[in-house]
Amino acid sequence: MQTGKEIIDVMLSTQDSKYLSNFRQVRFEAPDPNDRSATTRFGRHVLTYRALLARAGFAPPANIQPVTRGLFNADLLQSLRSNAGSNAASYQSAATVLQPRQSGQPLPTWEQVASALQSLAEFMNERDSGYSTFEQNYVQSSNSGDTWADETLKKLLEMFRYANGPRLIGAVEPQHTSNTQTDYAADIYNDLVAGKLVIVDQSSGEPELNKSSSERIMWHIFRMQQSEFREGRLPSNVVVYVEEAHNILPAGSDLDMQTVWVRTAKEGAKYNIGLVYATQEVSSIQRNILKNTANWFIGHLNNADETKELCKFYDFADFEPSIRRAQDKGFLRVKTMSNLFVIPVQVRRFEIATSQAAPATTQTTASNTQRRTHARNSSSNGNTAR
Repeated sequence: MQTGKEIIDVMLSTQDSKYLSNFRQVRFEAPDPNDRSATTRFGRHVLTYRALLARAGFAPPANIQPVTRGLFNADLLQSLRSNAGSNAASYQSAATVLQPRQSGQPLPTWEQVASALQSLAEFMNERDSGYSTFEQNYVQSSNSGDTWADETLKKLLEMFRYANGPRLIGAVEPQHTSNTQTDYAADIYNDLVAGKLVIVDQSSGEPELNKSSSERIMWHIFRMQQSEFREGRLPSNVVVYVEEAHNILPAGSDLDMQTVWVRTAKEGAKYNIGLVYATQEVSSIQRNILKNTANWFIGHLNNADETKELCKFYDFADFEPSIRRAQDKGFLRVKTMSNLFVIPVQVRRFEIATSQAAPATTQTTASNTQRRTHARNSSSNGNTAR
């Protein structure tokens, strides 16, 4: 459940509304099972969160039912029933849904629970609803002096009070499945450590989801490699290739130094993380990534703005005219850490010999320089780039 919550949090990271910021702070960590009060509160959090997912359009697994027994105080339910205000009907309906079920009674649906919790959120925020009186009596009778609703529950319930809250969460629904029990970011990292090639296909899907999922995968790789390094072990060699990097990496105008891509460009070498990225728009890449790029493979660029950006690095200014004029396939200007100078190179087409007469499978080392004209390998601290 926490894995899914983290995916949603990344998706909402660009939203600056207070209620969404509060929601992102919620974490689901199971308490000590011997602590009855903490266990009850945690059960309320889980029920509320799952009802929020149902309201957002997520299909609930058939084996998870909305059980309310023991989660809602009897005096609270009575306060809902006895309200005589303009919203009395919805409060009374909420009390009926949230009350414990007797043996043989059907459980409420997730949508019914979501509607009841929305009414409860309104009840808690309405000045003369009677909730404040219930809360005062609860605190006075409680041995711990705690309020009935803790901060986590309030942050979750607040999401029901804004129609945009469930709608924004619903944008993550295409990534939802009830058929897996593992974190895909962890699965990818484990395969990489095992020496496998992992391809994450982002050719379809919403751009926001693609970007958030790629960042989540990269953060997991970075933190796991960092943990290995800090514990005195040699991290495995991991190379990350980012195609069409201008869609994934932070923009050139982005000054955030703490994004995972900037951190990888600046610190990745010591954690044995190599970053290779390809783009036809030099100016679209965050400047701190460019500054920490060690190896450059430059094909044809037809725009003066792009070549002007390129001239800021090494002695590419000497090659600017040919970069804009020469359109020969495979003709690159190459600068590597192992070489002091930029060298013009004509790359031969990569061919795989076959025993059959069929045409050989072909690739260009520069990955089709007409389309992907600017590939680089990022490293730092003078270590050998990968």
